[in-house]
Amino acid sequence: MPARPMPERSLELAAFVPFRLNRLATGASQYLASIYQRRFGLDIPQWRVIATVGSRQDCTAQYIASSTRMHKTRVSRAIAELEGRQLIERVSSAQDRRERQVRLTKAGRRLYGELVPIALEREASLLACLPAEQQAGFLAALETLERFLQLEE
Repeated sequence: MPARPMPERSLELAAFVPFRLNRLATGASQYLASIYQRRFGLDIPQWRVIATVGSRQDCTAQYIASSTRMHKTRVSRAIAELEGRQLIERVSSAQDRRERQVRLTKAGRRLYGELVPIALEREASLLACLPAEQQAGFLAALETLERFLQLEE
């Protein structure tokens, strides 16, 4: 079998934008995770479930998976673990009894209330490494890319 010709250009993974975005997302997620793991014993999927449900009141596991881009098994596992800790509960939907809504319990709402200021402070700390003009440009570029990839909620 003859050797394939080398492409005219090579791909330097460290400079490849999709790779850099993934690496950045992982790093930013771990930057925040270090706080809520240590203080609240939450892993990243559990944190995402708490944050999603807390900002919407009631929602479905399917919505959580779709909006967070987590696999449905990770969402189901996180929901089960949080339910075991009595931070969330599943209830039948008033519109469709087959559908189960996920909502925060009283303890879950209390936890969410503690998490939000910490998360927002950590986000501000992360963005503080950028001058205000770069922050604005970075956030605008994120919105543009999310729109292009149809990732808006």
